[in-house]
Amino acid sequence: MTEPTDPAAARFFVLQLVRLSGALLALAGVLIISGKLAWLTKLPEAAGYVLIAAGLAEFFVAPLFLARRWKSRP
Repeated sequence: MTEPTDPAAARFFVLQLVRLSGALLALAGVLIISGKLAWLTKLPEAAGYVLIAAGLAEFFVAPLFLARRWKSRP
């Protein structure tokens, strides 16, 4: 028989996945701008800046919105 999962643990896991994906997006943007990887040099430098901005927003802002949405009402 399976035990019911704790919703708080699942939400914490989702928050950490959002932060990780934001960090990976920002890293991809930095790699595009630096031109260190051969298969990323075909992308324009502006795409790197867009990815950095999106990654930072996802890393810092998205968890705040999710936490506010999931906050229980007193």
